[in-house]
Amino acid sequence: MKAIARTSLLTTGMLTLATSAFAAGSASGGSGLLVWLFLGFFGLIVATQLVPAVMLVIGIAKGVTASSEATEAGK
Repeated sequence: MKAIARTSLLTTGMLTLATSAFAAGSASGGSGLLVWLFLGFFGLIVATQLVPAVMLVIGIAKGVTASSEATEAGK
């Protein structure tokens, strides 16, 4: 039990001391053009992947809600 308490106390102390090391020293200047182009390209990829996903969900919903008679008539 003492070993666990000692280890947790040591870990907490190390993390408390290391917190300021990860803090930003000053505010960064803003995003450049390449960052915005990358984000726009990523958004375009996500948007184009949503179209087939929505079509698939609509098809599944139509298939689930269709009556069994309608599917047997199609065979």
